[in-house]
Amino acid sequence: MPDDNSVKTQQLEELQEATNRLVRTVDGFKGGDWSDPSGLPGWSRAHVVAHLALNAEGLAGALTGIVQDEPTPMYASQEDRDRDIEALAGRDPAELRERLLAGCTLYADAWTALPDDAGGNRRTAGATLGMRLREVEIHHADLEAGYSRSDWPPRFSEILLASMTKREWPEPFRVAPTDLEGIWTYGEGDGPTVSGTAADLGWWLTGRGSGEGLTSDRGELPKVGSW
Repeated sequence: MPDDNSVKTQQLEELQEATNRLVRTVDGFKGGDWSDPSGLPGWSRAHVVAHLALNAEGLAGALTGIVQDEPTPMYASQEDRDRDIEALAGRDPAELRERLLAGCTLYADAWTALPDDAGGNRRTAGATLGMRLREVEIHHADLEAGYSRSDWPPRFSEILLASMTKREWPEPFRVAPTDLEGIWTYGEGDGPTVSGTAADLGWWLTGRGSGEGLTSDRGELPKVGSW
């Protein structure tokens, strides 16, 4: 069984690869591409990129707080978060791109700076790798710029299915991916089994789409909230 350090090293490599794919997509934007609507209601592509930049900065700040033993929230408040996204989305595209790149580097540097003897704090910090990977992969697909859930690496789809079991759900159900081994359970109690590709299941679990490509052994799909 791989040790904790090797798992975190693999996760960091996966995040770096996902970030590289995201940056290549963003580098392909021309002119009005930035203001085109994304897959998220009310958000342009610029809003999505702004959120990804600020999310990286927020996670980096939280990691730095762990090193300094000074707990630091990612955002001062939900209102500040929303206001900062709106403001950054309105900046010049070149500035927004640079902010994204700088934020990604800031997070990677903050993770690298974590001391090996951080103990439980390091485990807490390690959870941010999965958080950031989900942000990058899911919102990359939200850009609707040639990268979709079908482009997710199989391992990411599996990571997403597992991570979503930790959420609270309005009704219980299970998912049985047709392209992965295993069944994941959500919520407490008996419920239907939903089948489809891991990527389609993950997309639906985050409240995206209407369950395209999925089937339930009890007819209708269970209700899920947004992510």
